[in-house]
Amino acid sequence: MEQPNQSYINSLSGGDQAFKQKLIDVIKKEFPEEKLVYFNNYNAKNYKLAAENVHKLKHKISILGLEKGYEVAVAYENSLLEGSTNHKEAFEAILNSITIYLEEI
Repeated sequence: MEQPNQSYINSLSGGDQAFKQKLIDVIKKEFPEEKLVYFNNYNAKNYKLAAENVHKLKHKISILGLEKGYEVAVAYENSLLEGSTNHKEAFEAILNSITIYLEEI
């Protein structure tokens, strides 16, 4: 399974450590909140709102270098909009790997 990384963040920051740390801090703050809102909407079977949450989360997935994870998020977002939960397990595995990664950095 693909692992989160800081490659994209490093390229965005261009060696500016303060900017890099600000990006990481924003992700560390926003990701858990957005993940919680996603789970609340999913558990309430409000798939349209859950799809919107996935849409927001997929940008963080991309920033953390998960190219295949981004593709899974796109597919899952589209499934939710169609009222289907296809790709749920794969998407939530990505969320879990990001959660663990953010706790370690």
